[in-house]
Amino acid sequence: MSVTIEEALKYIYKNSTPKGVKIVPLEQALGFVLAQEITAMHNLPPYDNSAMDGYAVKIEDGGKEVAVNHTIFAGDNSNEELKSGFAIKIMTGAKIPQGCECIVPIEDTLVCEGGVVLPNNLKKSRHIRLRGEDIKSGTVLLHKGQRIYAHHITILASQGISHIKVYKKPKIAIFASGNELKMHYESVESHQLYNTNTPTFFARALELGCEVDFIGTASDSLEDIKKYIKGALDSDLIITSGGVSVGDADFTKEAFGAFGYEIFFDKIEIKPGKPTTFGRVKESLVLNLPGNPLAAALNFELFAQSIILALSGDEAKYINTIETKMANECIVKGGRRRTLIPGSFNGTSFTPYENFSPGMISPLAVSNSYIIVDDDCEILKKDSSVKIIPTRFSFNSKEVVDLVNRK
Repeated sequence: MSVTIEEALKYIYKNSTPKGVKIVPLEQALGFVLAQEITAMHNLPPYDNSAMDGYAVKIEDGGKEVAVNHTIFAGDNSNEELKSGFAIKIMTGAKIPQGCECIVPIEDTLVCEGGVVLPNNLKKSRHIRLRGEDIKSGTVLLHKGQRIYAHHITILASQGISHIKVYKKPKIAIFASGNELKMHYESVESHQLYNTNTPTFFARALELGCEVDFIGTASDSLEDIKKYIKGALDSDLIITSGGVSVGDADFTKEAFGAFGYEIFFDKIEIKPGKPTTFGRVKESLVLNLPGNPLAAALNFELFAQSIILALSGDEAKYINTIETKMANECIVKGGRRRTLIPGSFNGTSFTPYENFSPGMISPLAVSNSYIIVDDDCEILKKDSSVKIIPTRFSFNSKEVVDLVNRK
């Protein structure tokens, strides 16, 4: 069954759901997706404290000479009470003493015999960090479905949270098929090729926060492919490349069929990558990608990434676009299908890669993004607006986004 890109993504989101949760310590939480809401249990700051190294004073003593008879350091539990005519020396982060109305920085005072002279025009609460002004107890800090980044760790640590509940990272199994393929650590004959697809998928799945198993490279035989499938059925997602077209040695779909393969779609109206197939075997989702490296990599970015985001529990599971302009004119050779065009985004414009084909790998090394061009669009003019999809970093949305560039 042939589907559009939008229909393919609907099948993906409908059938890709998080598999389970686990508890992880804060030190290991980076990259996981929260499976719970995090609410503040403590105010931050927990007490009024000084924002400067200076003196705790009263407003009425502005412009006067005051005596200094005590110092409070950060971490001190001082019960000192400030009175008129006096100042208490205080360090940054130290608890504000009772009776203090503002903090005067050290550099704004003049040291004199017996104390300091304060400046005029003191302002109430100046340089005082008030209790709860950053975070108030009871405030929702992080939502279920948020991916944990380094600065979320800051929030969690501020509340003394040692463990959190997260969704398990998707477990991905990857293998390729093809008699002509050899791994990068093997020797190749003149009639053979190095397998570039599975190392690429492996690396991208790791970048996207998955646990990844590389099973190997199957030969173009029904029995060998079945053996690899059997070894992958404990995974959330199985990704293959090659063997899904209509050639005499394309056995992948037939091999999966022996395990009860439920196919949701087996063709997409897209160029390159038309034979991309998505389905399920038992509890494992299956994505069969084309064997051509550029076609496989671009379709991985669009479809495998969408599956992985949905499996991870990420609330921002939809691929998003960045609007920019074309650096130069691009003639689109799409025909009757949407076309994926790799290229480079430099922050201000997109430069499409020239003269690429589905079997190439060199465009992948220099491209950091791609565009999807509608089937009736024949030309993208220089400086025209275009929506790009980045491949070197994740840029996702909580809502469905129109990914296609139209004339």
